[in-house]
Amino acid sequence: MKIRNRLNPSDPCFSFEFFPPKTEEGRRTLLRTVEDLRPLEPGFVSVTYGAGGSTQERTVDLVRQIRATGLETMAHLTCVGHTREELGQLVEQFLTMGVENILALRGDPPSGQREFQPLPGGFRYAAELVRFIRERDHTLCLGGAGYPEGHVETPLRDDDLRNLKAKVDAGLDFVITQLFFDNAFYFDFVERARRLGINVPIVPGIMPITNIEQLERFVRLCGATVPMRLVLQLERYRDDPDAVVQLGVAHATVQCMELLARGVPGIHFYTLNKSPATRLIVSALKGRGAGPAAPPGAPPPTR
Repeated sequence: MKIRNRLNPSDPCFSFEFFPPKTEEGRRTLLRTVEDLRPLEPGFVSVTYGAGGSTQERTVDLVRQIRATGLETMAHLTCVGHTREELGQLVEQFLTMGVENILALRGDPPSGQREFQPLPGGFRYAAELVRFIRERDHTLCLGGAGYPEGHVETPLRDDDLRNLKAKVDAGLDFVITQLFFDNAFYFDFVERARRLGINVPIVPGIMPITNIEQLERFVRLCGATVPMRLVLQLERYRDDPDAVVQLGVAHATVQCMELLARGVPGIHFYTLNKSPATRLIVSALKGRGAGPAAPPGAPPPTR
């Protein structure tokens, strides 16, 4: 199934992202997570690709395993650490496996490198990878990344948006955004993208907050803004992990309800290979309920 055919504001789908575990125990845990989330009938799931191709083999194996469960699986593919010949071989491998959807990314520099450096004969930009795949196979459905608050390496948001336009012009079918915690960034991003002529579906990416230290690491890496009211609420419950999870689930549920009410084509959840928070949110959304309650004494979740 081509993901572009599943993205419809009148019938939005939920999708989940996983990353390849480093250990056998982690792999078994992830496959249990996949089974926990299967009853929610995701439109698709995606499998990430490590910096420098560090999880290449595990990514391919995990895509194969999840596809065997019957779930539509999208493989991530990055430019980092690969020549165009190697990337071509990977695309052919995914096609042989029956994969119909690829998320084409530049990728993050390998650990220890401050700046992205393509290999000789490789690609510097995701737009080049998209164009390369399109030249080899026009039937694949291609997704790409968008950054509502701008990419951390691109100081001007308008420049970042022009980079996205280049990817779309090269052949993207849809866009999935970086995580955000304030919907205003997403709506502004979509409005600016449409003015620039970017007309493909733009799927919001949501990460339920389940751990404050983990949240702080992600914010440092991707530059996402956490609304001050939410920061203060989280600080109040820093020493209460269960309350943090409840608050994170409540905030993400409110985010998603507003996004759905305003006509998004789907919502992509960054699960971090765990099922409980995402399962609570999607179950609430499918029932169009108010979502899980906030921790005792907590003010209503901020948008």
